[in-house]
Amino acid sequence: MNRRVELKGIFLLALFLFYAAEGNSFAAKDKISKAEKKEYQERVKTAFKKGWKAYKDYGWGQDAVNPIKEGSHNWYAESLLMTPVDAFSTMYLMGLEGEMEECKELIFSELDFDKDFEVQQFEIAIRILGGLISSYQLDGDERFLELAKELGDRMIPVFDSPTGIPYRLVNLRTGKAGGEGTNPCEVGSMLLEYGMLSKLTGDPKYYELCKRGVVALYERRGETGLLGSWIDVETGEWQDKRAHISGGIDAYYEYLLKGYLLFGDEDLKVMWDTCRKAVDTYLVDENENGYWIGWADMDTGKRGLTRFGALDCFWNLCYVLDGDNERAEKLQASIYNMWKIYDIEPEAIDYMKMEPYEGTEYYMIRPEAIESTYYTWKATGDKKYYDQGKHMFESIEKYCQVDNGYVQLQNVITKEKWDTLESFFFAETMKYCYLFFAPEDVFDFEKYVLNTEAHPFKNTWDKGWKGNKVGLK
Repeated sequence: MNRRVELKGIFLLALFLFYAAEGNSFAAKDKISKAEKKEYQERVKTAFKKGWKAYKDYGWGQDAVNPIKEGSHNWYAESLLMTPVDAFSTMYLMGLEGEMEECKELIFSELDFDKDFEVQQFEIAIRILGGLISSYQLDGDERFLELAKELGDRMIPVFDSPTGIPYRLVNLRTGKAGGEGTNPCEVGSMLLEYGMLSKLTGDPKYYELCKRGVVALYERRGETGLLGSWIDVETGEWQDKRAHISGGIDAYYEYLLKGYLLFGDEDLKVMWDTCRKAVDTYLVDENENGYWIGWADMDTGKRGLTRFGALDCFWNLCYVLDGDNERAEKLQASIYNMWKIYDIEPEAIDYMKMEPYEGTEYYMIRPEAIESTYYTWKATGDKKYYDQGKHMFESIEKYCQVDNGYVQLQNVITKEKWDTLESFFFAETMKYCYLFFAPEDVFDFEKYVLNTEAHPFKNTWDKGWKGNKVGLK
């Protein structure tokens, strides 16, 4: 089959899965009343605005807010306006024009990247670089793109390594890179952001340097096709050969598939297919407790931890985008069962015991379980997944809400509060909650791919990467 035709077919299939639930009667097994959806639209907006008010009252100009103590905190020595930049795309989709204006005023008057400290490059890329690029595409203000280019230029020295695998850290002022050890997530889960920067500026260097690291890591995969947990940037030697899809590896895989859908780079599809086959072969674990994805050795495939956590839930959207509803529904059943144990999910469970691993009893208001539920609902049109998403929102309302905002949970068993509200509450958790109930025309999946921070990236070009100098051997 012609690869261009195949690409178009797979992309259209992914889009069909999304549109089927809303646009075709045969996919809508149970209708949802417009009144209920309107009610929940407003409830989710109210939750977002309550969290934003907490930020305005106690964290204005800082990275994040601590509502209970009425304070704030920064990730580094000075603020990078994490919450405002992360929140803008959700404000746009919700139509919160007043909040958007005050957010823009803060960003354009205060956001400064001339900072003499190291940052974790991939976190800044998915949150701030991605947030700025998405805000530019949604809002059209050129200043967002100017800031994005400045940030990209300040972080690009991380790619100057002997192996091509990027360093983890970079000083935003001096460009000095550091962090000789890294993980797959921090190697590949900024490919969408740098690719978008290349597309929007016309400069291929950002994408090509990032892709070089993605390929370099892929070429060091284990005999099973799996990636390990930790690698030396300068030697290319694996330091930890445990394979999984949890934090530290997760979005490397996610971006292979999403990068293919967004850019049409066929190398990414080849790598995704190889990696997915390896995960399905060596990590998938079906047992009496459900369908799970555990841990194994990257070379031998020998099974390790029977651990599945909040971050692992992202794999289900990959099943959906890859057109595999059968596996998606099986994994979704396990994800929802994990949520139901305590009426809200812990960070990770031992799926053989169906209880949290020691030290993982907390809930950070992560979005991935809600994200998975949303994708599964849109793919199947089955109302039970809509009801699951509604339940997850209600759990957040019940357990994470405080008088002046929202906070995380220190313990999902006791429901003890953890006084912090990070930016992804606004960027991801509230966005996915809202999309369950939003009007059909509020978001067009034919035009956008969501990055791992749920920032919409719009395809404004023909598929296929032109002039790419980096590829598989």
